[in-house]
Amino acid sequence: MKPATLIFLFCASHLAVAQEAPAAAAPAAETSPDQPKLAENQKAFLNLPEERRKEFIKHLEEATRLFQQKRVFETLGELDKADAIFDQSAEILNLRGSCHVEFRAFDKALEAFRKAIELSPNNPSIEFNIGEVLFVTKMWQEAHDLFSKILKDIPEANTALSRLVEFKILLCKLKIDQKDEAMILAEKYDFLDDSPFHYYGKAALAYEAKDLLKAEEWLAVAARIFQDPNILAPWQDTLVEYGYIKSFYGDDAAE
Repeated sequence: MKPATLIFLFCASHLAVAQEAPAAAAPAAETSPDQPKLAENQKAFLNLPEERRKEFIKHLEEATRLFQQKRVFETLGELDKADAIFDQSAEILNLRGSCHVEFRAFDKALEAFRKAIELSPNNPSIEFNIGEVLFVTKMWQEAHDLFSKILKDIPEANTALSRLVEFKILLCKLKIDQKDEAMILAEKYDFLDDSPFHYYGKAALAYEAKDLLKAEEWLAVAARIFQDPNILAPWQDTLVEYGYIKSFYGDDAAE
């Protein structure tokens, strides 16, 4: 099965949601009463000499570039260099967790993401990554609850992400004995919606009913309407992660 589609990857492929730049990477400046209070790790970063901060950012940016090219071992090397300069970075932990996902080391990934969220509470990109690991490891109730929380914080304009999160919630509901709610959610958007939700929701219900032919028909319609593979990729990956579709990687079979 293909590794979980992490929010970190969206900046390079699926959605316009990128991992945040280092929260404390900006030059030090006096804060006004209107500015948010800095966390302790942000203060610690700003207390580093300017040259060290610049070097840290250089390694983080290079790690990001390498990760987007799937050069995971090289990514980890750059993260180690950055970590040697400053070891309290949520961004480093978030990216390191993403690397663990690529290796399917989900326990290590979850540990890294949870350390990251301690340093950057309520960070939507980190929370999404945690949700994805919970989803791909079939911790359905936990994934459902976290995705439901994330959904409330997604900007209204970002329908691409919000619809995908709702689709994941729908799939979780099918696993936690909330099938009636899942069926209602599947009808929330019609064919006029700008996302593939309508078609993939119908396909999911067809798969659940063991009507494989109907499910494939719905997916085929979605493919004809949304011809950009980058739009459909995270939806397709979600069905692979869930078990409805056999992975092209050949190491997992559909349920």
